[in-house]
Amino acid sequence: MAVGKGGVPRRIPARALLTAEQLARLRELSEWKGCALVVHAWAVIFGAIALVALFPNPLTYILAVMLIGSRQLGLAILMHEGAHRCFSRNEGRNLAISQWFCAYPIFADTLAYRRYHLAHHAHTQQQDDPDLVLSAPFPITKASYRRKFWRDITGQTGYEQRKAQLLNALGDPSWPMLRRLRHCSDKLGPQATVNMLLFAGLALAGVWWAYPLLWLLPLLTWMMVFTRIRNIAEHAVVPDSDDPLRNTRTTTANLIERALIAPYFVNYHLEHHLLFYVPCYNLPELHAILMRGAYADRLEVQRGYLSVLKLATARPDADDHPGPIVNNARRMRGGVRVGGDQASSGF
Repeated sequence: MAVGKGGVPRRIPARALLTAEQLARLRELSEWKGCALVVHAWAVIFGAIALVALFPNPLTYILAVMLIGSRQLGLAILMHEGAHRCFSRNEGRNLAISQWFCAYPIFADTLAYRRYHLAHHAHTQQQDDPDLVLSAPFPITKASYRRKFWRDITGQTGYEQRKAQLLNALGDPSWPMLRRLRHCSDKLGPQATVNMLLFAGLALAGVWWAYPLLWLLPLLTWMMVFTRIRNIAEHAVVPDSDDPLRNTRTTTANLIERALIAPYFVNYHLEHHLLFYVPCYNLPELHAILMRGAYADRLEVQRGYLSVLKLATARPDADDHPGPIVNNARRMRGGVRVGGDQASSGF
């Protein structure tokens, strides 16, 4: 068993957490449940578009942007299910659902995401964790978070993220143009195809304007806001980076938080890290079992996303020192090597 600092085990075997019967029940996949979540995400998206089309006014538009942004995050979370092979034991069906209905519409890629994300699971909160950059700067000041929120809500974060993705897809600038275009087609061709089909479908329905205003705009704005809050909640300011029960956080969520920030049970993140092969719809039951178990007093669980944001923004404003904005696009332009899987995954 891998051991971290102070003799704390890096991995806790499933048999120490659950009975064999509980484990067998929790890891059981249901294809129809997974597909139902995907259908739900798209139903909310198209329902929000219909709401604006039928009742066009600023309030319905703002509500639709928030709902669609939350479901775009939901599609990313469901892509994550596919990365862990939790849609189907048949990998062909698993990838078909994850890629075409979850990843490609939001310009992501399940396979690229899987390769770098599994490294995050293997090295959670360690120096070689590819996601450590998301949690390491915290706690920050409230002023720092306000700046981040402004960049997210105005589309600056989303723009830089997609720029890094495009730069990665175009490959080495020294390549001949034809080779760069072929490489770009390989990396982003399916995503472009799905998005053209989405635009065509909306145009045929007489709402072509919904693609830029109710698909691309939420993708670049509200989805970024929700994604940052979710990332902060999962690993920022955790009590012990070497303890698998305390280097990842579960955040209990109310109805509004589940609707906007934590769709499809993503708030049960500690449970997911402990047993990443358990499908998301079984995580609430796993959480209930663990809270009754021998390790309950060690589990890192916080009540609500506001409480986590208070922890993450606890640094005094007197310590606020704005620095240069760092993102993958700027790193790549500066010659820094950014992991291709992370850049091409879309996240």
